[in-house]
Amino acid sequence: MHNLTDQTNEAKFPIALFDSGVGGLSVLKELGKNLPNENVLYFADTLRIPYGSRKPEEIVRFNKEILQFLTSLGTKMVIMACGTSSAIAYPIVKDLYKIPIISLIEPGAKFAVAVTKNKKVGLIATSATVNSGAYERAIKKIDKDVKIFSNACPLFVPLIEGGFIETEETKNVAKEYLLPLIKEGIDTLILGCTHYPHLIKVLREITGVKVKFVNPAEEAVLQAKNILADKKILNPQKSNLSNYQFFVSGSKNKFYEIGSKFANLDPKNIKKVRILKSGKIEIED
Repeated sequence: MHNLTDQTNEAKFPIALFDSGVGGLSVLKELGKNLPNENVLYFADTLRIPYGSRKPEEIVRFNKEILQFLTSLGTKMVIMACGTSSAIAYPIVKDLYKIPIISLIEPGAKFAVAVTKNKKVGLIATSATVNSGAYERAIKKIDKDVKIFSNACPLFVPLIEGGFIETEETKNVAKEYLLPLIKEGIDTLILGCTHYPHLIKVLREITGVKVKFVNPAEEAVLQAKNILADKKILNPQKSNLSNYQFFVSGSKNKFYEIGSKFANLDPKNIKKVRILKSGKIEIED
């Protein structure tokens, strides 16, 4: 593990992101826009996807295993590029490590409250995130008068991971999930899972232009940038795609095939890992 005492060296250490699959690539996109100089590690736990239908204790365990792996590689910060992990595991693991860990919940909630005009906010997310009540608590803490209308969307992640982005099936499923929220009169919609921005065109067709979309990834990356600036560990040197390293617990080929639709991936930068029974994660190649 790297010694983090030298700020100059620490600035060059990577930012790590993790998700159950390709959803977190929507966060990576925002990271590239706002922090183009940074080196990046991305962990996709595709072997154990989806997280949204799993028990909270499983999600916490997976997060601890991944965080242990990422911190062992010398990262200077971790962004939970997963709405479910942010809702379930973040409160438990956030203080277990010496480096900053960024959740999506608080930044997303803060922005939703800032942009809503009629104080009716919709939330689409995984079942685990909706059932956790994390967004409701965060929003009510900021403004108790805001009403939140939530709908779990369990089919979105498998559809996206399967590459079914703009199919009729996906459009029909999206209508089923969104119409009840639209009927409630929401003027703001939180995309509470990092997979969902990949469906932005489909979602926009259903909601129309009057509903403001909140992508928590945008606000989380800005929070990350501010923290790194305060700690004086922003990377001053220009990075490039070769400084992006990907780790997958499932198929490298499938991750590349689906992920390439959302990001400029280099197959050479994708490594397979195995998860031992002990929970330790090792790089295979």
